[in-house]
Amino acid sequence: MSNHDQLHRYLFENYAVRGELVTVSETYQQVLNNHDYPAPVKKLLGELLVATSLLTATLKFDGDITVQLQGDGPLKLAVINGNNRQEMRGVARVQSNIADDSTLHQMIGNGVMVITIAPTEGERYQGVVALEGETLAECLEAYFRQSEQLPTRLFIRTGESEGQPAAAGMLLQVLPAQDGNADDFDHLVQLTNTVKSEELFGLPANEVLYRLYHQEEVTLYEPQDVVFRCTCSRQRCADALITLPAEEVAQMLEQDGNIDMHCDYCGNHYVFDAMDVAALYTGNTGESDKLH
Repeated sequence: MSNHDQLHRYLFENYAVRGELVTVSETYQQVLNNHDYPAPVKKLLGELLVATSLLTATLKFDGDITVQLQGDGPLKLAVINGNNRQEMRGVARVQSNIADDSTLHQMIGNGVMVITIAPTEGERYQGVVALEGETLAECLEAYFRQSEQLPTRLFIRTGESEGQPAAAGMLLQVLPAQDGNADDFDHLVQLTNTVKSEELFGLPANEVLYRLYHQEEVTLYEPQDVVFRCTCSRQRCADALITLPAEEVAQMLEQDGNIDMHCDYCGNHYVFDAMDVAALYTGNTGESDKLH
């Protein structure tokens, strides 16, 4: 079996710079399962997945992060949701035809990137960034300049490995409260920029780092697994149903005989029939999961 998805953090001993390297190919394949997205949308979701994982790792918090692109173009929405445990999921909503050679701006149209950070404890934060860069990486670098004022560079690679969709990436960031030399950071950026997609997709992290930085002293820390995980459940669907007006729920039941709630992220269906709905209103939800 190939290396499973992992996030690696590393530190340069002689520079005030830290790095991250992530592979998300298996998670990426699961995000694409059950969906028939146009090629440029698949690529963008891979880039978003890499970016969200790298972004989550720069934050010292317990909680969730959502990175979404939304606009008035043929791609209405592309979103990746993750947390500090590197559990990720994502979805895109396409509303009209997208050509195979579409750029980010052609897909999104007039749009923004919205980054929402929701710690388990503490204040929720939302940052909205104009899509000024040509690529997702450039847009995120602008976000870092705006929000953290820390020089940050992202290197995102998507493609195929062994016939399957593959995605991976790296991040370099100047350490906070350090007066790093800009030339040192540029030197490391230039080295990192030479990384090849196939190296990121197929080689162990220590080998990638050795190839890029064999003249530098680099400390590589214990990796963290990255996995696809959807947070949908029958209970969540039930909680959502109970908030709707009773007449609306009754109408839905009358129309179809049952209510089929479908999760866009993972493709699961949660089906509620008239008895299930009646049980919701009486507070008796001890049903077995009707999950198809």
